[in-house]
Amino acid sequence: MKILDRYILSRFLYNFISSFVILMFIFIFQAIWFFIDEFAGKDIDLVIVGKFLFYYSPNLIPNVLPLTVLLASIMTFGALAENYEFAAMKASGISLYRAMRGLIIFITFLSIGTFFFANNVIPAAEYKSYNLRRNIAQMKPAMAISEGAFSTVGEDFSMKVDKKHGEDDRLLDNVIIHQLTDGGINDKVIKSVDGELVSNENSNILQLVLKDGNFYQDLKAESRDKRDNYPFAKAYFDTYTIFMDLSNLNNVDLEEEKVKNTFKMLNVSELDYAIDSLKKDNEKIFTNFGENVYKRTGAASLKLRENTKRPKKTSSNKKQKPEKSKEEIKSLIKTNIDSIITITEDYRRTQLVDMALNTVKNTKSTLEGKKWDLNRRTKLYNHHILSKHQKYALAFACFILFFVGAPLGAIIRKGGLGLPMVLAIGLFLTYHFIGIFTKNYAEDGSLPPVIGAWISTAIMLPLGIFLTRRATADKAVFDIGNSLAKIKGVFSFLKKKKSDAPK
Repeated sequence: MKILDRYILSRFLYNFISSFVILMFIFIFQAIWFFIDEFAGKDIDLVIVGKFLFYYSPNLIPNVLPLTVLLASIMTFGALAENYEFAAMKASGISLYRAMRGLIIFITFLSIGTFFFANNVIPAAEYKSYNLRRNIAQMKPAMAISEGAFSTVGEDFSMKVDKKHGEDDRLLDNVIIHQLTDGGINDKVIKSVDGELVSNENSNILQLVLKDGNFYQDLKAESRDKRDNYPFAKAYFDTYTIFMDLSNLNNVDLEEEKVKNTFKMLNVSELDYAIDSLKKDNEKIFTNFGENVYKRTGAASLKLRENTKRPKKTSSNKKQKPEKSKEEIKSLIKTNIDSIITITEDYRRTQLVDMALNTVKNTKSTLEGKKWDLNRRTKLYNHHILSKHQKYALAFACFILFFVGAPLGAIIRKGGLGLPMVLAIGLFLTYHFIGIFTKNYAEDGSLPPVIGAWISTAIMLPLGIFLTRRATADKAVFDIGNSLAKIKGVFSFLKKKKSDAPK
C-alpha cells in the first residue's frame, strides 16, 4: 500500500509543480502588464523591475495556489481513471478514500503551510514591494518626466522637456514649466535652456536647478476695469532652483494608497491589535459625533415642567392656558409629533418651525461633511477584519478544493491539460468572482466582513461533499438516465390514474 501511496503522490506532485510554475508565470506576466504604465519608457533598470516582481510574487499566491491544487487534483485522478488504474484499485478492494489518503495528509500539511505563508511571508513581501514602488521616484526621479510631452509633477507643476540625458537622466534640455498658484490658476510660466534634477535617497526634497531662462507671470489687477492695462511680468535668471516635495512624484495618491494597503502588511496578531484599536477609536468618534449632533438639535436643552401651574389673569382679564406637565407632554408627543407645537404660544410657533428647519439643514450639512470620514473609518476597519479571515480562508480553500478536484477527475475520467484545465478554470473563476463580489460588499459594510471572507470557500464545501459522494458511488455528476426514468414514471402514474378514473 505504501508503494501505491508513493505512486499517487509522485503523480500529483509532478502535476502540482508543473501547474504551479506555469500559472505563476502567467500571473507574473499579468502583473507586468498591470504595472507597465509605471515602468515602461522611464529608463528603470531591469534589476529594479526584477526586484519589484520578486517582492510582488508572493501576493499572487492566494490566486495561484487554489487554482493549482484544483487543476493538479483533476489531472491526477482524471489520468488514473482514464488509464483504468482506478478500476484495478477497486477490483483489489481499494476504495477512493483509501487512494486519496496519502494526498489528504499532504494537502493538510500544505494548507497549514499556506496559512503560515499568508501570515508571515505575504505581509513582509507586501511591505517590501510597496516601499520599493514608493521609493522608485527617489532612486530615479527623472522617471516622472517624459520627453516631448507635458508631465504632471505633483499638484502644482506641469513640465515638458525636449531631451533627458546624463547619469540617471538627471540633465534636461529646453525645460518648460507651468506652475499653478493659489486657487489653481495657471499664471506662471518658466522656460530655461538647461535643467538638472538633484535629489538624495535619504531626503524627501527634490531640487530642480534651471539655468539660463526666463520667468513669466500674469499680474492680478486690483479691479475689473484695470485688468486689461496690466501686462505680465518677465524676469531673466542665470540660475533658478525649485524645491519640490519628492512624495508628489509618486503618483500623488500616496496617503490614500498607504491607508488602503497597511492592513496587507500585518500578520494575525498585529491585525488583532489593529482591529481592537480601530474599534475603540471608531466607537469613540461615532459616539462623540452623535452627541454633538444631538446637542446641536437643541433637544438636550428642552426643559419640561413637572408641575402644572395655575392660570394667571392678565390686566385685560384674559386667561392664559395652564402649562402642561411632563407626563402630559410625553403622551401628547407619542400621540402626534406635530402636537408639540400646540404647547407653545401662538407667536412662537413660526419661530420654532424656522428654528427646526434651520437645525435640520445644519444637521444634514454636518452629516454630509462627516460622511466621507466615517465611511473611510468603517471601510478601513472592515479591511482589517477581511485580511485576517482571508488568511484562514485561503488555507481551508486549498483543502476543500482538493475534495472538489479529486472526485471530479475520477468522474470525468480524463487527464492531461485539455478538459481538466477547462473545468479547473471554470470552477476557480466561480470561486474567485464570488470572493471578489462578497469582498466588495463587505468593505462598505453591506455584508459582515467575516462572511465576506468565508462565503466563497463555504460554497465550495457542499460541492466537494457532493462530488466525493458521487465519485465514491461510481456515479456521474448528473445521472440523466435515472432522472428521465423518474420523470417518465410520474407521467405513467398520472396516465394510469386518469384511465382508472370512473367515467
